[in-house]
Amino acid sequence: MPSHYKGNEAEVRALSAFINLVRATDSITGKSSALIDQSGLTHGQFAVMEALYHLGPMCQHTLGKKLLRSGGNITTVIDNLEKNKMVRRVRNPKDRREIEIHLTPKGRRLIVRVFPEHARVIEKLFSGLTPDEQTELRRIAAKLGCTAASVCPGMLKKEK
Repeated sequence: MPSHYKGNEAEVRALSAFINLVRATDSITGKSSALIDQSGLTHGQFAVMEALYHLGPMCQHTLGKKLLRSGGNITTVIDNLEKNKMVRRVRNPKDRREIEIHLTPKGRRLIVRVFPEHARVIEKLFSGLTPDEQTELRRIAAKLGCTAASVCPGMLKKEK
C-alpha cells in the first residue's frame, strides 16, 4: 500500500518504499520468530550466537558494531547468554581492556541444532524472489543501510 501523504514526489516515493520495506520485514520477522522463540533465545541472543558460530570469537565491541547494537544493549544480551552458559567472556592477555566473546560447548550445541532449520525457514520465506532478485535485494538493502548510517545523524539535528 502506498503512502497517502501529499508531499512532493520524492517524499511520497520514499515513504511508499519505506512502508513496503517495513511491512515485508515485519512479516518475515514474524514468520521466522517461532523457531528462535522455541529455542529459548531472544532475537538479539540468536544474532550474537549466529555471529560467533560463523565468524568465531570476537571482542564485545566488534560484535556490537557488527550487529548494530549499542554498547549497553550488547552487554545485556551477552550477560544473559553468559548466565545461561551459552557464551563466556575471555579477557585478552595482551590488552586487558579487550574482552572476547566465545561460544561455550552448550551454546555451540544449541546454535548447531537451531541454525540449519532457521536457514530453511528463511529460504522458504524468500522463495517468492528469484535468485537474481535476492541478490539485488541484498545489494539495495546494504546500500540503504550505508546511506542511513551516513545521512541520518546530521538530518536528525534540529536546524537553527
